[in-house]
Amino acid sequence: MSALFVTCAKGVEDLLRDELLQLGLPPPRVTVAGMRVEGGLDAAYRICLHSRLASRVLWPLAEFEAGDARMLHAGVQTLDWASVLAASGSLTVDANLSQSGLTHSQFAAQTVKDAIVDQFRDATGVRPSVDREQPDARINLHLRRDHATLTLDLSGAPLHQRGWRQAQGAAPLKEHLAAAVLLRARWPELHAQGGVLFDPLCGAGTLLIEGALMAAGVAPGLARARFGFERWPGHDAALWQGLREAAEVAARAGLAALQPVFHGRDRDPAALAAARANAQRAGVAGFIQLERGDVEHMLPPVVGSGGLLVGNPPYGERLGEMPEVLALYRTIGQRLREHFGGWRAALLFGEQGDGHQIGLKPERSQRLYNGALACTLLQFQVHAERMQRAPAPLSEAVQMLANRLHKRAQHLRKRLQREGIDCYRIYDADLPEYAAAIDVYRARAIDGDAAAADPEAPLQCWLHVQEYQAPPSIDPGLAARRLQELLHAASHALEVPRARIALKTRARGHGGSRYGRMDARAQWLQVQEAGLFFRVNLFDYLDTGLFLDHRNVRARLRELAAGRQVLNLFAYTGTGSVFAAAGGAAATTSVDLSATYLEWTGWNLLRNGFRGSAHRLVQADARSFLGADTRRYGLIYVDPPTFSNSKRADDFDVQRDHLALLRDCVARLDRDGVIVFSNNFRRFKLDRNGLAALGLQVEDWSRPSVPFDFERRANIHGCWLMRQT
Repeated sequence: MSALFVTCAKGVEDLLRDELLQLGLPPPRVTVAGMRVEGGLDAAYRICLHSRLASRVLWPLAEFEAGDARMLHAGVQTLDWASVLAASGSLTVDANLSQSGLTHSQFAAQTVKDAIVDQFRDATGVRPSVDREQPDARINLHLRRDHATLTLDLSGAPLHQRGWRQAQGAAPLKEHLAAAVLLRARWPELHAQGGVLFDPLCGAGTLLIEGALMAAGVAPGLARARFGFERWPGHDAALWQGLREAAEVAARAGLAALQPVFHGRDRDPAALAAARANAQRAGVAGFIQLERGDVEHMLPPVVGSGGLLVGNPPYGERLGEMPEVLALYRTIGQRLREHFGGWRAALLFGEQGDGHQIGLKPERSQRLYNGALACTLLQFQVHAERMQRAPAPLSEAVQMLANRLHKRAQHLRKRLQREGIDCYRIYDADLPEYAAAIDVYRARAIDGDAAAADPEAPLQCWLHVQEYQAPPSIDPGLAARRLQELLHAASHALEVPRARIALKTRARGHGGSRYGRMDARAQWLQVQEAGLFFRVNLFDYLDTGLFLDHRNVRARLRELAAGRQVLNLFAYTGTGSVFAAAGGAAATTSVDLSATYLEWTGWNLLRNGFRGSAHRLVQADARSFLGADTRRYGLIYVDPPTFSNSKRADDFDVQRDHLALLRDCVARLDRDGVIVFSNNFRRFKLDRNGLAALGLQVEDWSRPSVPFDFERRANIHGCWLMRQT
């Protein structure tokens, strides 16, 4: 065992002590800006790999008295430096002096370097070179009261250099300081409670990226290209590899469970581009949503959300001469009071005390250091400001509806945040006289035929309202008035303007009630589900492009698809194919009779990075395709319409024709394959006897396939998993 010395920034010693204890190390002896801890290579490697707060890990080499340069030179030469680096290697020396006869750190470092290279030159005729950027060995001299301590820096570059940040703003926040801010603000605790992390001045994204990696339990050292110990003769490569592999397993599990609750905002497009690139290198880009915007217009990124607003506003030595920055502070405080009631806020200011300009009373004030620059971290519990503006008057009926919608939104909020769900059902004829369904889509608008939404475009809330058919006893005029009241209540309670509400109404015609003519707005939106992106259109089609009640079915396809050839019949917009591809499908085949839907499928596949011949799009009737195809598939997804009378294919009725359809699927199924069969015909009866005759074992997965937000309509669809016996 050795007495390692672990350095850190001043002001985070207590956090680092707690972190080392969590890593299983013995209680350290804390000093200013560091601590001594007993441990061998395993402990040193764990700190290098897992510490979010440490700056360097120093391995002891020697201690001796050195009152002058001669004694220092002689003491250094008592070590066998061949055990530290090769004669052909490189080194650099850092020196820190305090209350000693030697007072010039550069001279002391030069003396140590000379003693080391002299020993090599005398013994071998070859001397190591000096490399201040990436040396094979970084030697540290600490000289206090003429007592010299020589250590080997096992970290190499400072540990705050995680390896993912190549782009940064004008005033970069060091990664270990960002971690300290988040820990001081209790972000891990808030995340466990389902909170959102929002940085309205995100710059290069350091706080958001550190917050995401912390929430996922990703070891901060995993992204680094090298450590100082890797060229040290004492390095135990097998031990290090084992620790890395364990950390990689934990990181994959943590990222798989992570939800996209990280939101950033900045007015500088270059800063947003840097944040996006950094997040990509850190492996968390899919969990962080960035948008361009000013603090003057910032709102909670998720309607009804709560969590931690964290930020590093600009500050400097002469902040008093920067009235625009003081005005920014006041604006932040105003927006917090008006819109962020119930949130916590943690903001890093300079040490001049100008943080009081924010106009909120801090719960805590703590000193931290960004390099040599002293900072003050202020933490606030934000209480909503009572607004004097009178709301627009609502009728009693509309107010009742608005209250119900608001209550429902609050009820769903934490679970939606925890599971990262942006598209969901919030109302489903909860009050029978207001007979409609309301679905929420949090989306970004797509500009024309763009390949994707602009990631800097604002994330907005849209509503999709579908009227249910009223009984013949209800006067059509009354039904229409109630529908308008529902729209008014939804717009008010969910803070969505009428222009972002799509309405599908029932119209009478030959053959009974059906939905009337759709819109023609060509308003395309991009939404995300489980880290994947999809194009939807709320206005122009009866269905939007994403069946929200099939969310669990899509997740199951993702679980079943690994390594399989996947066939998606009646593919619609190909969302099932995208989830199968994301689950590791060897290939996907999407079959639909509509060229429009196949083009839509292609967009969804390409948007998520799935391209090439492994992902076929086939325009054909499903049964005709099955009759002509010769391939076999490990997973077949069949979600047919209730009926179809297309002129390009035979009439189809799901109740009448499902057995024949599934018989054709069995002919194309691998022996160990799975059929996932679903449909939305509520009076559907599965022909179990016929399926048994086909040699299929059937698992009724209908109940677990219905998402929690559709609980009022548990029979909205049926779903069955079928395997050959």
